[in-house]
Amino acid sequence: MDSALYNRDLLRLATALVANYRLDDPQGTAEVRAPVCGSRIQADITTDAEGRLSQLALRANACALGQASAAIVQDNAIGLDLSQIAQLRDGVAAALKGEGEMPSRWPELALLAAARDYPSRHAAILLPYDAVLAAAKMLKAET
Repeated sequence: MDSALYNRDLLRLATALVANYRLDDPQGTAEVRAPVCGSRIQADITTDAEGRLSQLALRANACALGQASAAIVQDNAIGLDLSQIAQLRDGVAAALKGEGEMPSRWPELALLAAARDYPSRHAAILLPYDAVLAAAKMLKAET
């Protein structure tokens, strides 16, 4: 195990998600998968009248990096609108490609910066954002 990548703080985050957490009445639900590693993230969401996330439940069957990323999103995304989630996703993706620093909005994202040198892990890190955005598409399909 690479200690620069899988440090104590990242592993603590990876175990922070509540197993099988679901929303009772989600407005949108989706599951996304990273084909390279097989990681899966499921998202249930609700939004308020202004289109901001009001509830979020993420379930991860992923590597430690995917689970840590999901925990970061779970802990911080409430109150953001979907365009902000998309912007954060794009910022994380760019940072993983070496095209800038991790977004500073959520300081915990810095823990994922070491994954820049492991391209096979990038998709797992982006899965929670993709799951939320996919669930939002389901929301739009219902309205």
